[in-house]
Order: sequence, then C-alpha cells, then structure tokens
Amino acid sequence: MRKTIISSVAALSLMTIVAEPQCSAANPLISGSNLPYGTMPLSTLTAADYEEGILEGMKIQNQEINAICNQRSMPTFENTIVALDRSGEVLNRSVLALSNVEHATGDTVLMNAMARMTPLLSEHETNIMLNERLWDRIKQVYDMRDADTSLTPEDRRLIEKTYKNFVHSGANLEGEKREKFRKLSAELSDLNIKFAQNVTNGMKDKQRRLWLKESDLTGIPESIKSAYRAAAAEALAEEGKPDDESLYMVSIFRPSYGPFMTYSDRRDLREKLSKLYGSTNTSGEFNNLQILKDIANVRLEIAQLMGKKNYAEYALEKTMAQDPATVMTFLNDLREAYTEPMRAEINEIQEFARRTEGPDFVLMPWDYSYWSDKLKNERYAFNDEDLKPYFELNNTIDGVFGLATKLYGYKFKEVSNIDKYHQDVRVYEVYKKNGELLGLLYADFFYRAGKAPGAWMTEYRTESKDDDGNKTLPIISIVCNFSKPVGNEPVLLTAYEVETFLHEFGHALHGLSAEAKYESLSGTNVDHDFVELFSQFNENYLTEKEYLDGFARHYKTGKKIPADLLNNFVKASQYGAAYSTLRQLGFGYLDMAYHTIEEPLRASADVEQFEAEAIAPVKVFEPVEGSIISPAFAHIFSGGYAAGYYGYKWSEELDADAFKAFKETGIFNQKTAAKFLKMLQSGDTAAPMDLYIEFRGKKPTVDALLERDGIKK
Repeated sequence: MRKTIISSVAALSLMTIVAEPQCSAANPLISGSNLPYGTMPLSTLTAADYEEGILEGMKIQNQEINAICNQRSMPTFENTIVALDRSGEVLNRSVLALSNVEHATGDTVLMNAMARMTPLLSEHETNIMLNERLWDRIKQVYDMRDADTSLTPEDRRLIEKTYKNFVHSGANLEGEKREKFRKLSAELSDLNIKFAQNVTNGMKDKQRRLWLKESDLTGIPESIKSAYRAAAAEALAEEGKPDDESLYMVSIFRPSYGPFMTYSDRRDLREKLSKLYGSTNTSGEFNNLQILKDIANVRLEIAQLMGKKNYAEYALEKTMAQDPATVMTFLNDLREAYTEPMRAEINEIQEFARRTEGPDFVLMPWDYSYWSDKLKNERYAFNDEDLKPYFELNNTIDGVFGLATKLYGYKFKEVSNIDKYHQDVRVYEVYKKNGELLGLLYADFFYRAGKAPGAWMTEYRTESKDDDGNKTLPIISIVCNFSKPVGNEPVLLTAYEVETFLHEFGHALHGLSAEAKYESLSGTNVDHDFVELFSQFNENYLTEKEYLDGFARHYKTGKKIPADLLNNFVKASQYGAAYSTLRQLGFGYLDMAYHTIEEPLRASADVEQFEAEAIAPVKVFEPVEGSIISPAFAHIFSGGYAAGYYGYKWSEELDADAFKAFKETGIFNQKTAAKFLKMLQSGDTAAPMDLYIEFRGKKPTVDALLERDGIKK
C-alpha cells in the first residue's frame, strides 16, 4: 500500500483550540537540518516541534500564495504554476514527518498532535483551492497554454493537473456553494481521522485477543508458539503483571491472527478469533458504524455540490478508469471469469475436510485457511512453514534489494549516521549504476505495540529539480509488521511476508527512481489505479527460480530451495487464486456501493445488511452475523482509496501484462528493464496509459492475469 498523507488523516473539528506550542529555539522542521542529506532528527523532535513546524509552514505558504496573487505582472507558467508547485516546503516537511512517525509508532501524544493539526491543514488546503485571485491566475495560464511554444510536455502536464485539481476542489463554485464546500471538507477531514484512529485503537483493544494455554495450541508450529508466548509476556508487562510462562496470547493483529487461522486445530477457537476480528469497530469506544455512514453521506454531498450524481463519479475523474461504469464493467468481467473456479475450489476443500469431519461438515469462513492449507499440503507436499528457513530476514533484504540491482543496477549501502525515530529502523543510501546517489531509504520491519497494522510506503521528501537541474533527493520509507526475533532466534519470513516486502519495495523504487522536474508530478503522485502497478510487478519474482536462487538459502545449511519444494511452491501459488480474487472483488464492490449511493444513508441504516447486499454478487460464504468489513475498512474511509479499491485488481491486470514482457524476453533482460525503468522514473509527467503503451507497445489485456492465476491455459 502506498500511504497518502493529508487525505489519510483527518480532523477533530475546526473549533479545536490549538495551544501555543513550546518548542526548541531552532526547529529544524522550519530552518532546515544540518544533518546528512537534510534529514530530520526524528529521535528528538517533539509534538510541539511538529506543531510549530506545521503552523509556521502554513504561515509561510500563505505568504508565498499572497506573493503569487499580488504580482502586477501577467500570469505566466513560471510566476504562477511553478511558484505554486514550489510553495509549502516547510509545511510539507513538517506534515510528512509527523504523519510518518505517528503512524509507525502509534505514539498517543503524536496522534493527538495530528488530530489538532489536521483540521487546520484541511482548512488551509481549502483556502488555497478556493482562493479566487489564485484561481483566476491559474485559469489564465491554462487558457493560454497552447499559445506558449516554450512549454515542454512536462510543463503542460503540470498546468493541466493543477487546473483539474483546483476544479476538483471546488474552485469553480460560486457564492454559497464555495462556503458549503469549505464546510463539508472540514467535516470530512474530522470524520476521516476519527475513523482512522478508531481502527488503530480497535486493533489494540484488549477485548480482541485470546489468552491460551499450551493445550490450546495444537497444530501451531513451534516458531509461532514462541511468538505467542512473547506476545503474552509483553502484554503482561504492559499491564504491570508478572510474567506467566504458561500463558500465550493471540490477537486480531495480522501477524498473530493469520497463522492461528491457518494452523490451529481448534475450530472453536478459530471461530471465536474470527468473530472478534469481524466485529472490530462495531461497538464500544472505537465504534465506527455511524462514522462510516457520515463519511459516505458527506462525500455524496460534496459530489452533488460538484454536479455529480454520486461520489464515485466525482472521484474517478482523476483516474485511468474515469467513470463508475468502467469500474463496474471491469469488476463484473473478473467476477464472471473467476466465479466458477472459485466454487470448484470451495467444493473441493469442503469435500476434503469431510473426509475428516464427516459428511455433514459445512465450510465456514474460519475454516477456509485451515483446510485449504491442509489440502494444499497434501496435493503439493507444500506447507508455508517449509519455505521459512530459506527466507532469513537479512538474506531476504539482500534479495529484495538485489532485484533492483539486477534490473536497474541500483546499489544499497546501510548507513549509521542518519537519525531515526526507533532503533529498529534501518537506513540505506541508494545509488544508481553509475555511482550517483539516488536517494535515501528508511526500512522499519518489525511489529511493535501501538504501531499501525499492515505495511506501507511513504516519503519524507519527494524528488524534484530546480531550474538549473539540481536535484532534491527523495527520502523514502517502507514500514512492515514482521514478527520480532525471540531471543537469539533468526527472523524467518513466510512467503506472504516476502511478497509484502517486495510489494512495498516496488512503491519505494517508484519514489526513489523519480526523475521529474516538478514535485506534483514526481514518483508515486500518479493515479490510484496506476500506482499499484509498480508494487505488484515486483511480486511476480517470488515464484521465479532464477531470482530465488540468488538469495533464498537455508539459514542453517546455506542450501538453495530444493527443486521439488520450489516447484510445489510455484504450483501452490496458483492454488486459491479464484477465492482470493473473489474476496478482493468483494472489497471493490463494497467500496463502489458506498460511493455510488445517490441518497444519504439514514442514521438507522443497517450497515450489516448494506454490506451483505453489496458483496452478494461475489460472496463466497453466507454472512456471519456480527462479522463485517466496513467499520475497519480504513483504505476507503480514511486511507485515500475511496471509490478506488478496484485499483488493486486494475493494477494486477497491468502488472501481469508487464511481467509477461519480461517472461518473453528474460526476467532480467536489460532492454526490457530499461523500458520499465522509464515508467518508474516518469511519475505523472505523462498520461499513465501513454507511458504503459510506450513500455509494452500495446494496451494491456486481462489474458496474462488469467494465465498467471491458472484460470486460462
């Protein structure tokens, strides 16, 4: 996941009173840093420092905007569009730093600071977008763009993107409608942050974990048991209680939840944990049910204010898909291709389970991972645990980074002179093939209490260039939640965790490789349904022997993955593809359901029923009462993917087609890699489909995806 910043966090209220921050005399967020590469002293910055940086940053950007508006000279590309793109340096630096550190640490003080600042940030952004004098200048430059023969294609792209962003943000509205847009934007910002923080806190809820004994852990591998024992010790220590070595703790947090659902022989406990997971944020202090309805309704009101029937119609204007009809056709086509294979998979798993459980056994959601894993093991003699000894973390880091070395000639050098927000974080200098410094990469691999769930890429600084071609180096971050080592044991990753690492590293390469002049067009600042191409492309290498043989060695013997195990892994990688796709389509249908409403959801609306109806076309199991997705669906309610979740599958079509080009020429073919690198470097300097066709020579088709998943032979 590529984490968006300001749009992924939101606000408490425009009435929030911000206390005068008490901070150091010289705040590097404002003055700049004398540390290597201009990095920030993240270990010592306080909430007050961040708040001061944001407040001063808004003040400085307002001065910059006023300077643009107050010019006597006629509006030009340089004095208006470029000046706007280069404004807000202090503000961007402060917001990115606070958001990144707060999300990766879960620090309550920083969360509160983010909550105080976000309404002001939302108001600040709205003020810029609704600044009539600024908008008048932008329109003049836009209207005269064809007459200016000095403009480069990238210049024209920036003009058009700036113009469309302002239109999308209400700049064309007049009178009461402008003020209504301002009010709704602030309200949405407020709701977004409440939703996001409830999700984070809900994952940490003490009511959503199981305390177990050794006898409850039948089927669980020893390495996972050790992690559950360590989690229990940590939780007891946090509560000020003495450790009890007989206790183990399993939670709904993904690194804990996933293995338990896959390996536990205790169906009753799998069901209990599944229901705890499915009822997250549905009641109590972190209840998101009303908040999500409010978010959907405010978005609808914004869309209708902008002359659209629904929010999806409004949001999709800024994507490759362009409109809801295209998205629904795409989802429906995939549903048609994958539904029968999914039903065959489910029937096969249920019949397999009945050999043990009896003829009346009915497969339920909490049974799928367990029994599909057992069938996979029997059929392919493959178990996810079998690969873990070959994916020791340090070797895997070398292997994942080494993919960029093989494809693009990049080199990675770990350094110790960069300040970090936590001791677990590793920092790398990244170099081009010719030895030129490309950028800086922070990597935060391990789960910590309070840390937001999942994995993501973001940035502390975006690449850009000044008029003389001097480059601002990107500073990129990837964050994961791998289980920490227990004692002196090595960190061994599952194939899924390696896939996650490859995915986020693909986003990181998108940011690091950027070669745009303007920050707004640089790196991952592209359409949501295009951005995942570069992350998902990397995942294809996980089943390639030529790639794995370069780093995947047994942590004890040093031997490569045996050919038969690797072959079984490759075969097993297609196993469950139809189920996985239908599940993913369910998220897409649910997203579109919330964002194609044309009447507000009533306060009394039943979210459980709404969700069941939305995903009915692609449901795998009958709904389980009390278990729903929506209240914890942060991607669409607080993470910048509203009416955009389909983009993951859309990008899969692109990445499968792109990797097919490598399969045709060689998975490390340098000519093909050079063409792909050009897409990585281009950011949003050209239309995404134009960039893709330049790489591939044609538009993508779904055929490669169907072939990869074994749906089409």
